[in-house]
Amino acid sequence: MTARLDRAQPYALSLFRIVVGLLFTCHGVASLFGVLGRPEVSAGAWPGWYAALIQLVGGVLVLLGLATRPAALIGSGSMAFAYFDVHQKHALLPIQNGGEAAVFFCWALLLIVFAGPGALALDRMLSRRAVPWRRAAKVPDENQTVIPA
Repeated sequence: MTARLDRAQPYALSLFRIVVGLLFTCHGVASLFGVLGRPEVSAGAWPGWYAALIQLVGGVLVLLGLATRPAALIGSGSMAFAYFDVHQKHALLPIQNGGEAAVFFCWALLLIVFAGPGALALDRMLSRRAVPWRRAAKVPDENQTVIPA
């Protein structure tokens, strides 16, 4: 059972990344364009408009698995800022101050930074095409863990 789960882990991680990226993108689209039941944020308004732009661009990049780790790191940082600057001053706990989404996105994106994009990512596909000798020489890519013999 554990071996099957281990083999599926890169694909489950990809699915997690895709869902988080899609939800993050939706938050950005909702704020920037005033759709999905949210009011539109005024262009250039600090910090809401910039946060929405990070959510839209970062969410699309995370969703596609393109520049995943930098996009996820910037997104995670923006959500940490959102929590401490906007939500935390109202109450200590996220359940009390409406900051659950900010906390969830912060930690989910931080997990993606450290775990990588998974098997189904444009980053992985593009790196394999750009460096075809990697497979022939059996050189691990940057997301593989190498255990010395």
